[in-house]
Amino acid sequence: MSVPQTTTGDELLEIIAFRLHSQEFCVRTTSIREIRGWAPVTPLPHAPYDVIGVMNLRGTVIPIVDLAVKLGMPNTEVNERSAIVVTDIKGMTVGLLVDRVSDIMTIPSSRLQPVPMAAGSSSAFSDGIIAHDSGMICFLNLERMFALDDADDWGMVA
Repeated sequence: MSVPQTTTGDELLEIIAFRLHSQEFCVRTTSIREIRGWAPVTPLPHAPYDVIGVMNLRGTVIPIVDLAVKLGMPNTEVNERSAIVVTDIKGMTVGLLVDRVSDIMTIPSSRLQPVPMAAGSSSAFSDGIIAHDSGMICFLNLERMFALDDADDWGMVA
């Protein structure tokens, strides 16, 4: 699959932006299968701290992760705007609970700036920051965020 390029040769990034509390985050659209409205999940005893439960996605049981908790934030308070972003990460299907999906956009990769060194370990899950009209968007790397040890914790294989 070829990546779209601008006339200046700059790679274009297709991203989906979403909110967690008052912050904006984004991921590449290539890892997204679908976006669903919130539906109750079935809790699992002894699940990892960020897994709020599982849901049935057309006959397949998938884990639902509170992305805010995964990033060290307080739990997401579910409301009518909450969404589950269904992703494929290293062969696993995972639902990510977010406060709301903000936008789907295409931006030149030159707009992606490195995470400042002062951010320290908080940059472990991020590929950079995008300066946007309405503020900053943290560009998340889902493959690093959901390392193979998470798949082992969930009893799944990649």
